Amino acid sequence: MKKIFGAAAILSAAGLPSQAEELTIDRLVDSPALSGPTVQGLKISPDGRRITFLRGRQDNQSQLDLWEFDREAGAARLLVDSATLLGGGPETLSEAEKARRERNRALTGKSGIVDYFWNDSGDSLLFPLSGDLFVLPVGGQVRRLTETDAFELDPKFSPKGRYVSFVRDGDLYAIELSGGREIRLTDSAGEGISNGVAEFIAQEELGRYTGYWWSPDENRIAFAQVDESAVDIKERYELSADGGVTTITQRYPAAGTTNATVAIGVVALDGSAPRMMEIAWPGHYLGRLNWTASGDGFITQILDRGQGENVLTLHTADGTGEKEFLTLESDIWINLNNDLTPLADGTVLLTHEGTGYRHIYVFGRDGRALATLTSGDWVVHEVEHVDEEAGVVYFSGFRESPLELHLYSVPLAGGDITRITREPGWHNVTVAKGMFVDKFSSPVQPPQVLVRALDSGATIAPILENALDQSHPYSPYMREHAASRFGTIKAADGETDLYYRLYLPPDMKEGRRYPAVMAPYGGPHGQRVRMDWSLDFNQILARNGYVVMVLDNRGMWNRGLAFESHVKNAMGTVEIADQVEGAAFLQSQSYVDGGRIGIWGWSYGGYMTLMSLFQEPDVFRAGAAVAPVTDWRLYDTAYTERYLGLPEAPGDVYEQSSVFAYIDGFRGDLLLIHGMADDNVFFDHSVKLIAALQNRRKPFELMTYPGKRHGIRGADARAHLWHRMFDFFERTLKAPSE
Repeated sequence: MKKIFGAAAILSAAGLPSQAEELTIDRLVDSPALSGPTVQGLKISPDGRRITFLRGRQDNQSQLDLWEFDREAGAARLLVDSATLLGGGPETLSEAEKARRERNRALTGKSGIVDYFWNDSGDSLLFPLSGDLFVLPVGGQVRRLTETDAFELDPKFSPKGRYVSFVRDGDLYAIELSGGREIRLTDSAGEGISNGVAEFIAQEELGRYTGYWWSPDENRIAFAQVDESAVDIKERYELSADGGVTTITQRYPAAGTTNATVAIGVVALDGSAPRMMEIAWPGHYLGRLNWTASGDGFITQILDRGQGENVLTLHTADGTGEKEFLTLESDIWINLNNDLTPLADGTVLLTHEGTGYRHIYVFGRDGRALATLTSGDWVVHEVEHVDEEAGVVYFSGFRESPLELHLYSVPLAGGDITRITREPGWHNVTVAKGMFVDKFSSPVQPPQVLVRALDSGATIAPILENALDQSHPYSPYMREHAASRFGTIKAADGETDLYYRLYLPPDMKEGRRYPAVMAPYGGPHGQRVRMDWSLDFNQILARNGYVVMVLDNRGMWNRGLAFESHVKNAMGTVEIADQVEGAAFLQSQSYVDGGRIGIWGWSYGGYMTLMSLFQEPDVFRAGAAVAPVTDWRLYDTAYTERYLGLPEAPGDVYEQSSVFAYIDGFRGDLLLIHGMADDNVFFDHSVKLIAALQNRRKPFELMTYPGKRHGIRGADARAHLWHRMFDFFERTLKAPSE
């Protein structure tokens, strides 16, 4: 049974131009952004009066400025113009900062002011720009805090606002704001050694982007000391502004090789030497670190290399004592998160997947479960805010549908769950006392930003209405908008429901059969089928006569651990089988030419494209693979070993999960695309595939991007890429099949 539901209504044509303009690839990637202004980094000041955010410039959507919305005035205004502060010159980034932005997907491809911080008193903002640090007092002028040749990374206000801390050249520093005195807190950085910086694996695979943590009384800092000296070195090539080529060396632990060693230190602000704790878990991962609410100690989460065990340990504030109090275990794997919240009474609120679904619990320091706040066959997305005074926990989740993200509340003592957001769609929220900021979108509403009441969800004030009226940048193109249809099909097991999103050509003709393109991601921790606004390359394809299907196969995200677990020791199997079911669904539609089905994907989606072409040549006629993994032995430790185990483990898991096991079956059309400076899926993956295809005399097309990393960012490069892909599908799929 194929169910079609929630078909997106055709966007209202009221007040729109009588004739639609053609949406080109160049216009899609150029500024101003067609979906409306780029808004990210939403934060609420501690006093609740101001809402600050980063907004893309009208002439360059990727360059961000700092803005504020004053609730009392009901208006937004520009706080800091990044271009003015830079003096009209280009922004300078260190290699470490480039890598950090690549790891943190929210920052990838962004420039200008990409992050900022409120102090706890709510009277000052801190932000980095071009390697230096700046402070902006509320109602005052920007003050430069540092001006050095080095690059200051990961700045933070101390909890009471007396200091600003940062990492410079691998060591930890603090500046006393009252007098400007700079304090060097560590001095052990050297070849392969750094302090206060999250290592590559922590950033790329564990979602931890910092390597140091202030105590609540701001007398101490706990920090990670990383030793990468035993990690293998890889080389890649960057292009300079003048076209020169620079060789960049990078520590990169491929599957089965040596990881960085991470130790924990505690340093006081009184000038005494750091106290380094004994490494009791060599080869394991430091997942998270949180100070207790009282500051009498801190909690570490240590994940074993196989990622089936997460040990929570309470350490004394000075690092001299410790006690393991809780071990979370899984036969599948542990998905780390940022939800752990130490409470004032000494208990700990956290989420874990012991039932197979991520839910909220309260534990004592003795490891005893004291309360279960949520339960059921649905997934909590994130703990958004804990109001201990009111006794309420606010969280986002998928209680009604995995396609919709909503905000909920539940009593801290346990009780009924209340849904706060009402509109069907996708709600990314920032919660504070009495209110929240809702960045909301749906298939018919591009992202809007609203201030809402926490008790009712009612809108208090719009920050960005982003109405699709005649003034909207997308207005000239809306009449030919390819609306979305959502539905389900059965997976290859005949039992599991899979969600899809379908884009249909806006001017479909009765009796005509159209080519189709599938656009999967397919991998763990990914979800592509969502009730949100979508305006990307798939829209271009649909507008030009292609039926486009996005199908979330087994192994993907937000459906529970059992749904994810299908890829354990089996990557490249069930995902492909499920995509074949998606192709069969397309072939069953009277408006699809079943002999003209293509596929494209990026990263894991690129891997899916290759595996689909190689395993199922009778189903998929052509495919475009962007930055694909080809051999999991070449990919990093934490990700690969989580799903496939160690390469030396018994069996041929790595061989069977490699595209090379199926390459002899390939006989269609392939466009292979890769950034030559990719520091995530190294260019080596494509080089190995190129050689294998050539050695088998199998023709294919190739496009490389010198100096570009995994995301192949920049309007010019992205436009070029989309043009190449569009031209490829026009040549390989537009001729009717026999």
